[in-house]
Amino acid sequence: MNDNAQRPGHGADDNSAVDDPGGRLAAYEARTDKALDLLALLTLWIVVVPVWDFGHDVEGIALTIRAAVSVVYGIDLTIRGVLARRPVRYALIHPVMLVSVVFPPVRVIFSFRLVRSVFRRGHLGRFLVAAAVLVLNGAVIVYLFERHAPKSSIHTLGESLWWSVVTVTTVGYGDYTPVTVPGRVTACFVMGVGLLTLAVVTAQVASSFVTQGAGQAQPGPQAESAPEVTLAELARRLARIEELITAATASSSQRAVAAPERDAGSDSP
Repeated sequence: MNDNAQRPGHGADDNSAVDDPGGRLAAYEARTDKALDLLALLTLWIVVVPVWDFGHDVEGIALTIRAAVSVVYGIDLTIRGVLARRPVRYALIHPVMLVSVVFPPVRVIFSFRLVRSVFRRGHLGRFLVAAAVLVLNGAVIVYLFERHAPKSSIHTLGESLWWSVVTVTTVGYGDYTPVTVPGRVTACFVMGVGLLTLAVVTAQVASSFVTQGAGQAQPGPQAESAPEVTLAELARRLARIEELITAATASSSQRAVAAPERDAGSDSP
């Protein structure tokens, strides 16, 4: 099953409702889906942090990023509709994509497709990229929640990034710690990402060593498989052996009888 079949908002009648001459729409989706999923994952902090927690120093930046992301999603939806030759119909059968143009955080639904795909075999590079993006999101979220909290030690984005790196590597110096409930929940999430990354990388390294060892070992000569023998063939061979034994026994008996006769003939005058 491909990603298009698993995408939210795709109905069973997509093929009948969309005209894709030459497969141009499918080719465009194949080239852009991963990039758009990654963009949705990069803007995950917009979804988690409420607008009223941005503050005056970050609110302008957040609104600008949200507007830019809306423009990107709008251009993407327009291109898809043009390639499908039914722009209005295409937008109606993809409501999540249409809503994400107005409210970009909805697009984060698509980013879970990227997170799911990183657990497939042979996608270590993609997994590390997704893990790094999630850690970066955790740093931004903790910064937004902790920067004005009482007794908080995290007041700058740099301090939050340092805390996030220390946490995901399971070092935990303790020089920076979140004190708010949302910050601590995010910290648990970052810890889980760190443990999962450590497990995946360890498994990949161990698998590489095992594969290299198996490839360097010189395989011994394989024993030739014995030909398959049927019951009829086995009966024929046993009958042949019996014939040979009978012939050999008869020949021995004839020689034994002929020997005394030759001796008697040689003794007569």
